[in-house]
Amino acid sequence: MKALVYRGPRDIAYETMHDPELHDDRDAIIKVDKCAICGSDLHIYHGETFSEDTGYCVGHEAVGEVVEAGRGVRQLKAGDKVMISAAVGCGQCRACLAGVVNRCEYNASGCYGLSSKLQGCQAEFVRVPAADFNAQKIPDGVSLDQALMMTDALATAWFGARNADIQRGATVAVVGLGPIGLLAAEAAFIMGASRVFGIDLVEERRAAGRAIGLETPDPADARAIIQEATKGRMCDSVIEAVGHTATIRAALGLSGKRSTVSVIGVAQDRTMEFPISKAFGMGLTFRIGTCSVPQEWPELIPLVQSGRIKPEKYITHNLPLSDGARAYDIFDKRTEGAMKMVFDLTL
Repeated sequence: MKALVYRGPRDIAYETMHDPELHDDRDAIIKVDKCAICGSDLHIYHGETFSEDTGYCVGHEAVGEVVEAGRGVRQLKAGDKVMISAAVGCGQCRACLAGVVNRCEYNASGCYGLSSKLQGCQAEFVRVPAADFNAQKIPDGVSLDQALMMTDALATAWFGARNADIQRGATVAVVGLGPIGLLAAEAAFIMGASRVFGIDLVEERRAAGRAIGLETPDPADARAIIQEATKGRMCDSVIEAVGHTATIRAALGLSGKRSTVSVIGVAQDRTMEFPISKAFGMGLTFRIGTCSVPQEWPELIPLVQSGRIKPEKYITHNLPLSDGARAYDIFDKRTEGAMKMVFDLTL
């Protein structure tokens, strides 16, 4: 099969790899229809990898068709169109059955495309372990593009907003207006926020924020503007969707007393100093972590089916998989209005 392979910093190659095979009776092989680049994939692209491996397939967002299922798979069969959870678990323990794969009692939690341990989804085919749990039939009324956005981006955005303790009438700030940040802002409105500020260095992304009702001050003046707008109270909830030290500090700076800061950007700085004394004095709640995708699907599916949220609108590019290297370069440099980069293998 053809796949996008990580060879080193800023080196994503379109190469031939061995077709995936079933490792277990509960596995399934999926022929990928569409897959996407996530902002966290840029960490790998920049060489900030999660392992010492090279030569593995990247990517963790995909939808497609079941072409082979192990004899232990009960819910899926060949021909089913499915969405694949970016986060996987054993699918058997109490935590996984509750949807919380990152608490898997058998330490089987993981993510596609971080190493050779679980090959990624930016490929013609992908092996899904514990397929009855880690993949789900695409529900009626949900398009391929919508399902693709639910495999990670929309689920992570919803998780981030839920972790931010947003109450009715709340003032919220979102730091980072990529697709996940914009979807988190939409989630904040759904949860009852009265006003949402969007912070991003890129004017095109701030414009996208204004299109959904965000207030988008210039980042250099954002804290002062929010302070004035809230009469010094600052924000009740802040969502950080970048994962850099500077943006986490900015998020902390926008928070008010008894507020909550929710960090969903992939943060890898092990040296960042946390303002513990200030946080204690403010009564701050600080949450950081990754999303367990299956946990969010029951709430998100009806929102998508009803048209209350339309995640597909943030897809800006549909490209063949062979354009992988160019797609990563465009996404990294944020040229061509890049927001969500999708590889369409049905082209």
